Amino acid sequence: MTLDPVVLFFLLGVGARLARSDLRLPDALYETLSIYLLLAIGLKGGVELARQDLWSLLPVAFTAFLLSATIPLIAFPLLRGPVGLPRADAASIAAHYGSVSVVTFAVAQSVLARAGVEAPPEFAVLVAIMEAPGIVVGILLARGLSGGQGPAAGWGVLLHDALFGKAVYLLLGGLLIGALVGEAGMAPLRPLFGDLFRGALALFLLEMGLVAGGRLGDLRRAGPRLVAFGLLAPLLFGAIGLGAGLALGLGAGGVTLLATLAASASYIAAPAAMRVAVPEANPALSIGAALGVTFPFNVTIGVGLYLWLAQRLTS
Repeated sequence: MTLDPVVLFFLLGVGARLARSDLRLPDALYETLSIYLLLAIGLKGGVELARQDLWSLLPVAFTAFLLSATIPLIAFPLLRGPVGLPRADAASIAAHYGSVSVVTFAVAQSVLARAGVEAPPEFAVLVAIMEAPGIVVGILLARGLSGGQGPAAGWGVLLHDALFGKAVYLLLGGLLIGALVGEAGMAPLRPLFGDLFRGALALFLLEMGLVAGGRLGDLRRAGPRLVAFGLLAPLLFGAIGLGAGLALGLGAGGVTLLATLAASASYIAAPAAMRVAVPEANPALSIGAALGVTFPFNVTIGVGLYLWLAQRLTS
């Protein structure tokens, strides 16, 4: 299997941090690339969404919602039992894995394009759908599912941040714009949001490699059991997503994307939400597992593995 060039940029960043290089990307560039990727994925999905019968997408959307809400319920007892974490930390990490990584989704789209496999662009809407449910379930798990005290900042503030935070807002905004203007309206912007996409993704993954390399110390302090969870969780949840995609009758591209979303873990929306809702949780553990272990596994091995399985199971 040929390694995707954008993955090599990620490994370049990890290597730079491990070698203690002075390589840095400006904070402003990182923020700009984040906004660009979210908008580009949303716009592409919106253009395709304009061509689709929305009713045909409802079963996939509902399945994605259920996956996001169910994954924390599976992750939580594993983190409490075999890994041995306190309730707050286990719930926080479970929420990260119930939510999704838009960059991992972008890598999957890139891998599918390189392999010549059709990727349903309208699946970008699933990224927005799967952002919030896992976070809400994680908060309920932290509170013992007992209807006790909610987040200190209040459920209204939390839900507002989950639904109107940068990631979801830009994705939904891009989807809406793309759906309203269609392919013809997007033509003038195609050089920016289409042709330059893979280059921007490569630069973003270089920065992600630098960040992930810096989180390895947190994981060493957390112990091997959390590292093992970070490696096994994407395989388990990816298999669930793979089975769900096959049950829905999706093609290889759709099955791969759904498996990738189920296997991914949030390191943007979930940390911000859990910091407000469960302040007693240690963010180094959740970000270390999601960004230091699961993200590298998915972009280097996982996505290619999900595609390989999807091609064979759908053929």
